[in-house]
Amino acid sequence: MSPQARAQLLRKMYSAAVAAADPMVVLPRHLPALPQGRTIVVGAGKAAYAMARAVEAHWKGQLEGVVVAPNMAADALPRIRVLEGSHPVPDAFSFVAARSILAAVAGLRPQDLVLALISGGGSALMALPASGVNFQEKQSITRALLRGGATIHELNVVRKHLSAIKGGRLAQAAAPAHVVTLVLSDIPGDEFGLVASGPTVPDISSCIDALAVLDRYDVIISAGLRKQLLDASLETPKPGDDCFLAGETRMIACAQDGLEAAAQVAREGGVTPLILSDRIEGESREVARVHAAIAQQVIRRGQPLGAPCVLLSGGETTVTVTGHGRGGRNTEFSLALALALQGQSGVSALSAGTDGIDGSSDAAGAIVDEDTLERARQLGLDPLTHLMDNDSFTLLSRIGTCIHTGPSGTNINDVRALLIAPETNTP
Repeated sequence: MSPQARAQLLRKMYSAAVAAADPMVVLPRHLPALPQGRTIVVGAGKAAYAMARAVEAHWKGQLEGVVVAPNMAADALPRIRVLEGSHPVPDAFSFVAARSILAAVAGLRPQDLVLALISGGGSALMALPASGVNFQEKQSITRALLRGGATIHELNVVRKHLSAIKGGRLAQAAAPAHVVTLVLSDIPGDEFGLVASGPTVPDISSCIDALAVLDRYDVIISAGLRKQLLDASLETPKPGDDCFLAGETRMIACAQDGLEAAAQVAREGGVTPLILSDRIEGESREVARVHAAIAQQVIRRGQPLGAPCVLLSGGETTVTVTGHGRGGRNTEFSLALALALQGQSGVSALSAGTDGIDGSSDAAGAIVDEDTLERARQLGLDPLTHLMDNDSFTLLSRIGTCIHTGPSGTNINDVRALLIAPETNTP
């Protein structure tokens, strides 16, 4: 298979993975029955707009509410108000959005229904500090954890305890209404409490856990905030709290759905797929080295399967930022993988976010192959220097291998695909 054919098949697999989480397709079958009272829609995340649009298209009864989505051009919806917020660091718009969501669920009755539309990115998009927490300090903490390479689990443990809406507090505000949460999961392992920091589900972490994360990454916090965490005055509602008695949570799509859709495209293209995992985490560069090692095992030993094959994985890697370049976890993975493979023929790889955005770039990710390093050097670019400066996007963009889709309206995390299909010489 030629590099061009491999790239085309990889793009088809990526498109299938994104389509597998299209809210207009996957959300309607999870809608609950009409309530006796009002129906209030609230939501936050990269897929919030698309999810709200799907609800409006399929809901037969009265409907009102408000959702917050990333900064993007979107048409207004007839019944649900759409606000904009910032991601990954919250801003003043995120603050306004959180207050609007809390106001929408205030004063409800047991016969009312709250449809909570939750997807990845919601933590930053609706940001309302808990009592006594400074908004600017919360912003600086988020930046420090992101730059330090904190995992999504660690980041959300902190966010929950600094928030007036996350970690189950939205459910507290909506009680005693019936709360049905529809989740589009971008979290490795699909733990509901970590998607958008679990605004409607119980929190099993503690203030001490949050403080431990901050100390682990040497994040400087005020004496007042440290005291609040130590004395548990910022504790979140736990399992068994009355506010969760009238609630239920339904997952509408996750990373595994996307990987299975990509695997089916591979089969149809005559390539055997192997899903390594839907919950891979770790530093992008290290994850790239492991994937490269598995690809080399396929080529040299025919294990764990023979070529032509594709190795698929999902999850969310991290990047510890030490340089000054431009990029994200997917382009960093791609460049690190190309360096690890060192021009190995017959291998092409794609790594891209299903939300269409990768870190500080305007790309979703990139495709690399056996020619990537040579093409970069022909342009006078040193791949290792760019990698060490966290400048993967700049290099991959210059050689034209980045994937540009724009915001996809969904988010089931990243898709990585290593296609191992050497060219064959036919007589």
